[in-house]
Amino acid sequence: MTEFDNARRRLVVAAGAGLLLAGADTKIVNAAGKPEPGEKKEEKEVGAVEDLMREHGVIRRAILVYRNMASKLRAEPGRFDPELLRRAATIFRTFGEDYHEKKLEETHIFPTIKKAGGPAAGYVDILVAQHKRGRELTDHILGIVGKGAVGASDAGALAQALDSVELMYEHHAAREDTIVFPAWKDALSAHQLDEMGELFEEIEHQQFGKDGFEDAVAQIARIEDALGIADLAQFTPPPPPKG
Repeated sequence: MTEFDNARRRLVVAAGAGLLLAGADTKIVNAAGKPEPGEKKEEKEVGAVEDLMREHGVIRRAILVYRNMASKLRAEPGRFDPELLRRAATIFRTFGEDYHEKKLEETHIFPTIKKAGGPAAGYVDILVAQHKRGRELTDHILGIVGKGAVGASDAGALAQALDSVELMYEHHAAREDTIVFPAWKDALSAHQLDEMGELFEEIEHQQFGKDGFEDAVAQIARIEDALGIADLAQFTPPPPPKG
């Protein structure tokens, strides 16, 4: 029995029969092969690598929130809302650090990369060290905003901490998406990759009791709306000068 089977068995037992039944949706189709009215459409499966990369999308949106807040802290510290930052940092902690980093990358991806060797293996120790530093920065950020209003003495240090998180994770996630995750996929058979996709889904439901990705996206969207950065069109630059 592989390590994937063992891990999956433990999670299936822990999750219980109710969770398994909840995931065993069926659909009724008519003669044309289409779902009958009122019936749920069958959900398309999300592969393990796609799952990891869309989770990076949540993390990237969180650090774009950090960038916006760092600018506000420097320009208008009196109008800065610490509660919005607390909410963003909490998502970063629960979804990014406690789930994506610890439960998936550090438990299942990095050990496989290390064992496989090659160029990607050289990144693992750096990535783990950056995870640790990121948690220290999240502790620092939550500690400051936990006091309530951010005073002038804390504004500069907080903005710098937000800048540091953004810079590190932009480079960190880009290396994982283009080097580490492809190497991990290559190290697994198609069957093992399918198993990992199922395992990741089980871990997500065990961690959050629901679809953690959809919930994190919804929370980030509400923060973006409150900050006035929800409209994607506003970030389209003007055309370059002619001539």
